[in-house]
This record gives sequence, structure tokens and C-alpha cells, in this order.
Amino acid sequence: MQNLSAADHTKIQQVKVLPTPLEIARKILAGFDRHYSLFRFSAQRAKTLYESHDWHAIQYLSKERIEYYDTRVRETTYQIAQLLEKTHGLKLEKFEDLTPEQAEYWQAIKREFVGLLSDHLQPELAESFFNSVTTRILHNNYYHNDFLFVRPAVATDYMDYESQAYRVYYPQQNGPVNCLKQLVNDFKLELPFKNLHSDARKIVQRAVRSLQQLIPGTHVFRITPDCQVHVLNSLFYRNKGAYIVGRLVNNNMIYPFSIPILHTKSNELQLDALLFTRDEISTLFSFTRAYFLVDMPVPSAYVDFLSTLMPNKAKAELYTSLGLHKQGKTLFYRDFLRHLKNSTDKFDITPGIKGMVMAVFDLPSFPYVFKLIRDNIRKDGMTHDIVKKKYHMVKMHDRIGRMADTWEYSQVALPKNRCTPALLKELRQEVPSLLTETPDTIIIKHAYIERRMTPLNLYLLNAHDAALEQAVIGYGDAITELAQANIFPGDMLYKNFGVTRLGRVVFYDYDEIQPMGEMNFRPIPPAPNEEAELSGEPWYPIHVNDVFPEEFDSFLLGDARIRQVFIKHHIHLLNYKWWQSCQQSINTGRLEDIFPYPSSSRINLDSINTSLKEEQDV
Repeated sequence: MQNLSAADHTKIQQVKVLPTPLEIARKILAGFDRHYSLFRFSAQRAKTLYESHDWHAIQYLSKERIEYYDTRVRETTYQIAQLLEKTHGLKLEKFEDLTPEQAEYWQAIKREFVGLLSDHLQPELAESFFNSVTTRILHNNYYHNDFLFVRPAVATDYMDYESQAYRVYYPQQNGPVNCLKQLVNDFKLELPFKNLHSDARKIVQRAVRSLQQLIPGTHVFRITPDCQVHVLNSLFYRNKGAYIVGRLVNNNMIYPFSIPILHTKSNELQLDALLFTRDEISTLFSFTRAYFLVDMPVPSAYVDFLSTLMPNKAKAELYTSLGLHKQGKTLFYRDFLRHLKNSTDKFDITPGIKGMVMAVFDLPSFPYVFKLIRDNIRKDGMTHDIVKKKYHMVKMHDRIGRMADTWEYSQVALPKNRCTPALLKELRQEVPSLLTETPDTIIIKHAYIERRMTPLNLYLLNAHDAALEQAVIGYGDAITELAQANIFPGDMLYKNFGVTRLGRVVFYDYDEIQPMGEMNFRPIPPAPNEEAELSGEPWYPIHVNDVFPEEFDSFLLGDARIRQVFIKHHIHLLNYKWWQSCQQSINTGRLEDIFPYPSSSRINLDSINTSLKEEQDV
């Protein structure tokens, strides 16, 4: 020992006093376990709030839960910082320049963490949590495989856990109506149903008719020996609805379904609709909706089940729709890297009218767009902080199927040879403060990523009459529903709306959105004289947040075809009194019923003739 240098003595002392890698790994896992226990408690709390029809509390709970993850990451990072400083005097900032010993230390922490996950029920989520804590501690130069779970280390396939994620029912044993009643009752909701038997009959009848349409040449649907109904154990809570999610297996075919349960005016329960196609289920889990509150002991089992219902929906989006948006980000980035390796097309500027706030580009073969806040925003009074606050507002708000969710990323690295010269020029001119370049890579400091849609202005240019009519109706519906959900879109030009794969019109430009209560909807006062009316300047004072709905006609409805449809279906949007009444409704605390399914799917709005033959055919 006497022959060792002073540096060697220092290293030995560090080894002695540093917390063991296992201690740090356990600290990180304890932080995650606390997070997920609170996450599950939120879903359990949602059941109680639903039964007491406390809709505002459910919305508040949904918003509050979004912040849980980052709060636990900060908390865990602080605990590790305190531990390292107390035992070693080591500040986290010193991890910006890792010594070989520190690098080995952090790799050992990762190895120990993997060992702790062997019997864990949420290993994939725990790995993402580890990544989040690690990237807060280490400098971004070290965001690579040695210290992070870029690929999963623990497989979630065929996990061994005590209870299954779903229950199984056999319609052939007691008949489909009794089978449906049993599976509903097994959720043990505390409120009574108004008429569960009648609702169950209607659902079964609707299912039979749908199956007859789905199976060509079939006039009578027959139950086969393998017929089963699989239903996920937890109800899916969102706003005023609780959703049963399951699948029917018959003759080796899988038919996805969901049954919404709503409150009646007398606060009894009723089955409200049958969603029985992949498109209807996909819409229910859309990226334009608020996240579900679901109690999932084993989330990967729920996602695997949902993937059988929606095989075309990425697991990243499924995790996100379940409120696990950080896991969604992890899987999205893995999908993105895999797609880059298996494609050759190039990133380019997204077609359409360029925005004054965002620079937007995409990869044609990849169904997402990348949005970057311009260095020099071309709107008076708009700043980077304001734009970020607007996007955060959308993340926290009920998107009601009319606003696109986004993933927010830092340090996105793109291969330079996969970017067109036009895109590189655009980025260097418009967002230089967000760029770091190496000879082979361009690294983007901050980006929003969202599902690609067809801009409404381009869609309307090429639409035939029927498609145009549906799009304009959807456009007006989007504005109406956003207002009812306490969002004033601000800039309502067509270029700020998109059309999804299923033809739904969605708003995606958030820099001018405001709560409805902040707006002042006014009529245009009569002109004092003819000269004033003919003048290009307004003859009336205009204050901040003044809105004159009559003006929508002149700057939105110049196309005669569009105007005809809009006036027929949405003339209320040109009347300031409608907007004021909407404000009053919001002020009273009213939450409008905005369903994630069409009225044609609802069973209690139509007259279904009860048929003994139909019952027998079932």
C-alpha cells in the first residue's frame, strides 16, 4: 500500500465509500414502484368517481396523473444525488465527463437493475424509468447503449403472473344474453342498471346483424364449438364513460368489440352502444383522445391483448392511450430507429403552406411529422415559451377527438445523408439554435412529433362533392366541439386542420389556442355612415381577445361549395350569441356529451324489434 500513488489511494477510497451499484439500482426501482402504485391507484380511484358521477374529478385526475412520472423521476434523481454527495462528495454535474471508473460503475448499476427485474410485472416500464433517471444524471454525450435500455433487456412475452389479464366466457353454455349480463356484472359496479337484460338483448341483436354483414353469404350467424368471449379485467374510464373492451372468438376468427357503459339521467347505468369493427375500436383509442384510466397489474398483457384487436396500431400508441406516454415514447423511438435501418427514402419538408411558428418535415415512408419551433417566429407577440405552454396545455386537456397528441423529444439524431439538401437548408436557416451538426449527423435539440394527416386545405382542393361535404361538416363539428370543451382554436384557417386516415377532421396548430373564458365574442356594430362601411379599416374599436364571428364568413367561406355546406350545417358558428351561450354553459360547469363513436352505434336511440327467431338464431 505504501508504494501506491496519491491518485491510486484516491481511487481506493472512492471504491470504499461509493454506494454499491445494487444500492443505486434498488433506489431507482423503488422510485418506479412508487410511481406505478400511484398510477394504479388513480385507475382504482376512477371507478369510485365514475360511480359517484363526479366527471370534473375524473378530468382533474386524468390531468394530474400525467405529471406523476416526471415528479417521481425528479424525486428519485434527487435521492441518488443526496446519496452520492453524502457518501462521496460527488456532484451529479461531475458525470458530464465520466472517468473509466465512473463508466464502469454506471454499467454495473444497469446490470444490477436487470437482475432486479427477473420477477417484476412491469419490467418494460421500469427500464424506461431507469432511462429517464439516467439521462437526468449523465451528460447527453452518454446517451448510448452502455448506460441506457435502448433495447429491452427483459422480455414481457409469456410472463408468469398469478392472474390473467382477461376473463373468458362461453356463450354456448347459458346463451349469449346471459353471458353478456354475467360479464357486465363481474365488473362489480356499485350502481344498479336501469334494464340490463333489455340492453344485453339489444347488444346481442346488434352483434348478430353485424356478424351477418361481416361474413359474406351468411344469413344466420351460428355459434361454433370454439366460441368464446374474452374481456379485459379492468374497465377503461374516460370522462363520462366506462368501456368494456374485449373480443369474440368464433370459428377461429377474432372480432374486436367495446361496450360503453353510461349513466342515465336518474344515475342508473345502461349499456349505450356496441363498437364492433377495428376502425371503431381504433377511433376509441385514437391519438386525438384523452388517456384512459385503467388498472393494469401487467400492462404488457393489456397491450398484447389490444394488439389483437388493432393489429395496425403501433404498441407505442397503445401504451400512450393507456396513460403510459413515457413508454410510448420509448417504443416510438425504437420503432423509428428500426424504420431508419430498413428504409432508404429521405427526410424532406412536409408539403403544404409553411407555418409562421413551426418548421415541419417528415420521412415519406414513416407516418409521423417532426415539428420544430422557428428561431424567428413570424407572429407578433409569439415566443418559444408561449408555444411550449400551448402544447403543454393540449397535453393536459381533454382532446375530445379533435386535437392531435404529440410526443416531445430532446436530442433527436438524424443521419445527414437521409436529409434532402432543401431540408438541411431550411433547418439551418429557420432553427439554427436547435441544431448541432457532426460530419454525419444532425442533432435536433427539441422537437414535437405527431401523427401525419392530410392538411384540410389540400384535402378540400382535391375532394369530390360528397367527400368535401363530409370534410366541411367535420371541420365545423371540430370547431363546435373544441368550443364546448373550453378551447377557442384562434386561427381557424383550413391549413391548421388535418384529415385522418378514417376521415376525421382534427385541429393541430396550437400556438393561438385559448380557453373560451378569455375571449370576448361580439357583434360587429352598425356602421355610422356609408363611407365607414366601405372603408378598409374597421369603424369600431377592437380590443385584445375580441372575436367577431360574423367575420368568419369573409375569410373562411370564399369557396361557394364550402360555403353552401357550412351555412347548411354550421351557421351557428357565425353568430356571436352561440359562442356566448357556449361560454355560459362552460361557466356553469356543464360537460357536454361528446362521444367517441357515432350515434348509429348506440342501442337506445333506435327501435330494435325484438324477434324470437333472432334470439333462436343467436
